[in-house]
Amino acid sequence: MTALVTTPAGSVGGGAPFADPCDARLALRAPGLLGEFNAAGVLSAADVHVALRLGRFGPETDDGVLLAAALAVRGPRLGHVHVDLAAVRHTATVDVDVPVDLQALPWPDPDSWVAAVAGSPLVAHGVEGPDDRPLRLVGSWLYLDRYWREERQVAADLGLRAEQAAGPVDLDVLRAGIGRLFPAATDAGPDPERLAATDDGPDRQRLAAAAAVLRPLTVVAGGPGTGKTTTVARILALLDEQAEAAGAPPPLVALTAPTGKAAARLVEAVHEEAAGLDITEERRSRLLATQASTLHRLLGWQPGNRSRFRHHRGNRLPHDVVVVDETSMVSLSQMAKLVEAVRPEARLVLVGDPQQLASVEAGAVLGDIVGPAADRLLMRAEARAGLAAATGESVDADEPPAGTAVGDGIVVLERVHRFGVGIAALADAVRRGDADATIAALSGHPDEVTWIPLDLANPGSAAVRPAAGTTPDGGGAGSARVTLAAVRAAAVAAGTAISEASRSGDARAALDALGQFRMLCAHRRGPYGVATWSAQVEAWLAAAVPGFAATGSWYVGRPLLVTENDYTLGLYNGDTGVVVAAGAERLTAVFERRGEILEFSPARLSAVETVHVMTVHKSQGSQFDTVAALLPDPDSPILTRELLYTAITRARRRLLLVGSEDAVRTAVTRPVARSSGLRRWLWHDSSGADR
Repeated sequence: MTALVTTPAGSVGGGAPFADPCDARLALRAPGLLGEFNAAGVLSAADVHVALRLGRFGPETDDGVLLAAALAVRGPRLGHVHVDLAAVRHTATVDVDVPVDLQALPWPDPDSWVAAVAGSPLVAHGVEGPDDRPLRLVGSWLYLDRYWREERQVAADLGLRAEQAAGPVDLDVLRAGIGRLFPAATDAGPDPERLAATDDGPDRQRLAAAAAVLRPLTVVAGGPGTGKTTTVARILALLDEQAEAAGAPPPLVALTAPTGKAAARLVEAVHEEAAGLDITEERRSRLLATQASTLHRLLGWQPGNRSRFRHHRGNRLPHDVVVVDETSMVSLSQMAKLVEAVRPEARLVLVGDPQQLASVEAGAVLGDIVGPAADRLLMRAEARAGLAAATGESVDADEPPAGTAVGDGIVVLERVHRFGVGIAALADAVRRGDADATIAALSGHPDEVTWIPLDLANPGSAAVRPAAGTTPDGGGAGSARVTLAAVRAAAVAAGTAISEASRSGDARAALDALGQFRMLCAHRRGPYGVATWSAQVEAWLAAAVPGFAATGSWYVGRPLLVTENDYTLGLYNGDTGVVVAAGAERLTAVFERRGEILEFSPARLSAVETVHVMTVHKSQGSQFDTVAALLPDPDSPILTRELLYTAITRARRRLLLVGSEDAVRTAVTRPVARSSGLRRWLWHDSSGADR
């Protein structure tokens, strides 16, 4: 391939991605295709420099190979495990905010491009290629060697674990335990949540619990409110009963999650559920004594080393049961470190919602593991028979593709016990990718879901139509004021309650009020961003709440978001609290942990920010009585089905969705496409190339 002359910044694709020739994203003097794609905003300066360094090591001078290497470097930064050279011209995005015609770029011909990369000294070709190259090409997929190794290792470790059977199980004890801990709906009394179950199939909580006892690898998946952590607490009780029946010591349990906040929430939920279970007091005491930690702390995080941990394949974790919550947030690299550290005979239970936003790092691990089992049970005959014997349920499952074993332990919970039918119907329509059903659901239950079809950056556009129950005042900025009245009212009501409770020193009431309402944005900055709408909420509160004054770093009623883990204080990234009055001219910051109020001097809190508004990503794992979700315009690259689903399912009772119809339809029909091969290796399924 002939090297191309570098074009001036901004000359590619008809736009001006980098108006400033000194922009740090520009790789000055980048040659040929690297310069073209960097100038267009496809490649960052770091991508270019790494590719050039690899070229010097090769040695490799082919322009197309260096471009492929740079794209492989770029992939993990955007969440991809590999780059598909055959499809990247149609899936690439840019790191700039101006329109760029990517099809006008000089993309190499896919066939000749793949052939050139396959012949490069930098590249190991095929699954059986040499292990001493920085890049790996499998078909048209190009990996950095590290991610290739991690992906194959996770697939091999999980596949081997799925093929094995757990240790001896006393089926009589298991049947009795499941019958006691998961009473059938007809035996549960007038429980409206159970009676409102929408499917007529087996009780999947029972199936998930039985699978966790019978299988060394279990995935308990499902949306918010489907009973995942309820099931986890009962799984632990069942495993404790099995140990007692076998005359063995109680199992050593590790509860873990990718973030400190998620770990704290997991142990709180398990303890809360354990307190009411029909089990012996001795067993209850053991469950109440379980603790949780982040994945990093569980594996033995070492300061100054992000890639190596104390526990690994040569020094396994001592635990008999490892439960991982919020697995959707676990990256490929984290999962690789975890699965190699879990003892082969231990049980691994992965818990999470595969429809939520994936990890900010490379991979969509939970979605890849669940794979086609997201829509139906896929189990081998022996697994179906085992579950039926343990639960008394008729297990209607399909045979998995090519006899794969991974589905034997995957159960997706479907019955929603937390929010009402309106939010549940909307979330289901989004999950299925049905744009028409989503639009219909937005208007189907106005007592739960209020849709405000407004483009926040252009409220006076002709595309905007007034929301139900509002009266337009002639368009322009006034239209935004009218249609956002419901959002303002919810924000002011919650802010008033927080402010009044904080001024009176009532920490409990202030924290309860903090959970009433939250505004969510996709972006941090810009007209759709957290910074803009935080300022707007403070302006609303200043105008409506007597005595409200957001002055200085600390003020009474300031809602707080912890942004870094502080193990000394027991506060974690994502925890929320409130500044309350604590006597004459003294302030204290209050947080809640396991039902107790924690108080700290503001001087001890170094990593906090105001949280009138938060990003959808930060809200993962949290829920609020009322949520106002502000959607960006359809061109936003982070407006996806997963982002919309995550925002919707943060609401318990009421959802206010602000966004144009185009934005809603775009989100529903744009699932996150992460290039990953894990689903293919686990399920022998080529449809999982982009997840």
